[in-house]
Amino acid sequence: MNNLGLALAIAGAAFAALFAGIGSAKGVGLVGEAAAGLVSQDPSKFSKALILQLLPGTQGLYGLLVSVLLLSRIGVLGGGAQDLSVTQGIMYFCASLPIAFGGLFSGIAQGRTAAAGVGVIAKKPDESGKAIIMAAMVETYAILALLISILIIYNI
Repeated sequence: MNNLGLALAIAGAAFAALFAGIGSAKGVGLVGEAAAGLVSQDPSKFSKALILQLLPGTQGLYGLLVSVLLLSRIGVLGGGAQDLSVTQGIMYFCASLPIAFGGLFSGIAQGRTAAAGVGVIAKKPDESGKAIIMAAMVETYAILALLISILIIYNI
């Protein structure tokens, strides 16, 4: 039995979780650094800063979701891994790339935007909604990447 197709599909699942997770970790860290400075000066702004810090964490969840869907689709999570052709393995691998790289780059971009939003909260706490909306706009591209990955996985 040739396992190269299955190995490629599993590598795709790993890429989805890994790269989207890296983007989220970097983004959440960027916001956390900015938020720590704000909260050290004004602890009452913690909850507003926390909302901004949570936003870039979604990309990692999207990557995990694609990874679980892919592994389930190929039978790895069900205990009966399919024998995939190399072509099928490449297709599953490619299906993971939109969320892998979309999550990586949008997580970092959203973290930068949210970190700037922490500066808004520092100066004008009543404008926190605007800061959240600006950071949430970046989320659109992570959601699009998630959708494309899911559509490809379920059409292989």
